Order: sequence, then structure tokens, then C-alpha cells
Amino acid sequence: MQTRTDLIEDLMGRFPHIPREAVIKEDLLRGGMAFDDSALTDNENGDVKPKSYFIFSFDHRTLPELGTAALRRPPEEIVLTGGPYGLRRTVVSVRVNPDSPYRVKDDGSGALQLFLDDRPIAYVGLPPMPEYYRHRLANGKSVMEVAPTIQWGYLVYLTVFRVCQYFGAKEECQYCDINHNWRQHKAAGRPYTGVKPIDEVLEAMEIIDRYDTAGASRAYTLTGGSVTSKVDGLAEADFYGRYAKAIEERFPGRWIGKVVAQALPKDDVQRFHDYGIRIYHPNYEVWDKRLFELYCPGKERYVGREEWHRRILDSADVFGPRNVIPNFVAGVEMAAPYGFATVDEAIDSTAEGLEYFMSRGITPRFTTWCPEPTTPLGRTNPHGAPLEYHIRLLEVYRATMEANGLSSPPGYGPPGAGNAVFSVSSFMDSLPAEESPAATPA
Repeated sequence: MQTRTDLIEDLMGRFPHIPREAVIKEDLLRGGMAFDDSALTDNENGDVKPKSYFIFSFDHRTLPELGTAALRRPPEEIVLTGGPYGLRRTVVSVRVNPDSPYRVKDDGSGALQLFLDDRPIAYVGLPPMPEYYRHRLANGKSVMEVAPTIQWGYLVYLTVFRVCQYFGAKEECQYCDINHNWRQHKAAGRPYTGVKPIDEVLEAMEIIDRYDTAGASRAYTLTGGSVTSKVDGLAEADFYGRYAKAIEERFPGRWIGKVVAQALPKDDVQRFHDYGIRIYHPNYEVWDKRLFELYCPGKERYVGREEWHRRILDSADVFGPRNVIPNFVAGVEMAAPYGFATVDEAIDSTAEGLEYFMSRGITPRFTTWCPEPTTPLGRTNPHGAPLEYHIRLLEVYRATMEANGLSSPPGYGPPGAGNAVFSVSSFMDSLPAEESPAATPA
């Protein structure tokens, strides 16, 4: 029987031009990792930055099924180095799976290592507790609850609307657990603010600005569930845009402002830009027409796939093509029972979507699908998509980008294996590193 070690080493051998770091990172993202109790955090009272559950659960079990990891949170991310594969520094978002063949534990010498099939394969670094997490808002709320940071501190993630108005089986995206994540945190008695007041967001950002003396945080993302009617009496562009306006007025130029929202009409997109947003993520989720209709029923009903794509292209007139960066959920193309049966078919479909956008100067990015157990696709596909799909996607992604003369998108930190901080997929790890100005010939 093939072990997971056999699988990753086979793919490393077949795709030597894909960084080894990306092969292991994609496997961890699609299948999760387990933690010994000794590798868990002391929540907000320790020296390690804990997982904030900033929008989705990104776990392979519900909170009640995680055991100790539900009480003592795992770290937000880990960083891998060294080991038998000689890994360069690789930042990986933590997705907990108690049954994973990957386990983070003490190697017996006091050092944490990542074990695969009971063999150590990399040293594990944990994110230090940032000073700004040690300070609370005047009302007692934690900065982690209001304005958590991810990507090793690069990105302030502002989920200002914790639920989605695409609700129920006939509207929710079939791979998305935003609404369940809200419910499970409330059921566990954890603080999980539904609509974050602007004054709390500004206070949290002020604390981050004051104590992030190294300037590690460089961007913020405004996001949350889709708005199909109104929240606080406002439609989507004005609801999310008001936060950007307040942040930019208080902290002009301190962070790159990004928003993840629906593909909205051009006038609404212009309002995002007027409010101070500089990067727009109108996520198209999955390229194939049939799968979009099946997996995104609410988006198909309210907007429709063709109109969604037209709005993405229109938004480039407002932000410039380089600053329109729609996400797709890599792997759902192969989800049973409706997805593609072979890796070849799935890659061909996804490549068609990449070419459609990249040939117009728009650079999509992707999140590696985590099959969360409370979602329809997670329940029927607990192991996600084949690892080979994810590795070949990295291959076709870079090739399509280079064929269209594009470079890594802005707002994601540095590209290149050993440099990248984007933690929920390996697309930045697999792109070429940029030369530093000092290394650039005159």
C-alpha cells in the first residue's frame, strides 16, 4: 500500500520544477495536520499566536470533535524549514485533522518537528504572540477577535460581517462553512461578533499600528458574507466601503486596502475605490459553468455566472487589471458526485478560466480547498482533491501567468519559495522570487 511519503516523493520526482516546499504545503492544506498536546497554544495567554478562526473553520473536524485542540487552540500558522527535503522557510495555514498522517510534536529534544508517517520531515516554527494581541479594547474585547492578523503578520483580516445572506441548502456555496463556523463558535461560548462596529475596528487597528513597530502588517482585507439585501440599512458596497473610508481617514496610507466582495455593478465598484480600497477580490469560485451553477446556487440565482464574469472585467476599468484579483477554490472541480472524474479534465477546465482572465491582464489567485465536514462537498469528499491536481495547478498557473507577461499580484507579500507568506495556498511559493533592488544590475 502506498504511504503518503511515497505519494509526495513520487510527485516531487515527477514535477521537479515545482518547489518541494509547495508539494508538502499543498498536501497539508488539502488534508490537514494533527497536533500533539505539547504543540498546542495557551490561547491568548501564551507566547504563541493562536488560531483566530478569522472567517471559515479551515478544519477537518467540528470544534466538539477536536478534543484538546478545541480548548487549547493550535497556532494560526506554522513555518517549516530543513529536514530531509531541505525545505526553505514555508508558511502554512493550520488546518486541523486529528487523523492526518502529518503530526506536529516534540522530537524528544525539545524541538518541534513535523512528522509524516512517523518520520520527521521538517522543523516547525510557531508564530510569536504579537505585542498588539496582548492589549485589549476599552470594552474588553481582544484585538484577535476584532482584527486578527494572518500570513505571518502581513495581513490584517477584517471579517466585519460574520455570516452570509446566501443561506440554506438552496443558496449557500456548497464548500463554504462561514455560517456554520459562526454557529459553532457561538455554541462554544466564544466571542464571535456578527457585525463589527466601526469604532471597534478603528480601535483595534490603532493598537496594531502602535505596537507593530516593525511594520510587519502591510495590508488589510475587508470581507465577510455576501449581502443580498442590506446590513445596518446598507447594501454591500456601502456596508463594506464605510470601514475602508474610516480606516483610510484615520490611517492614510498605512496599509494597502483590499476588499473581498461579490462581483458588483461598476457603479458600486467605483464606490469601493472612492472609499479608499485599492485591490478588489470579486471571487469567481469555480470556472466550469455547470459546477458554478451547482456549487454556488445563490450566486447563480442572484447574479449568474456570465454576469459575474462581465462584472469582473468591468471592475478592471476602475481598479486597473492588475488590482483585480478574483479567488477560486482549488480542488472543488474534482468534488464528487458532480466534479470532473480525472485530473486532466479538471486542469483543462481551470486552465481555461486562468487564460480567460490572465489574457485580459487580471490575475486570479486561489485558496486550496479544505473539505470542512459541515459542508455538502466536505461530507461527500472528506479527503478533498488528489494532490496531483494541486501540483499540476501550480504548474499551469505559473505557465499561464508567464505566457501572458504577468507577475505576482500586489498585496500578497513577496513571491518565491522561502520568501512567500501567503499561507492558504502555494501559488506565491511557486512563483519566481523577485530580485531585491540591491541585486538588480545597473
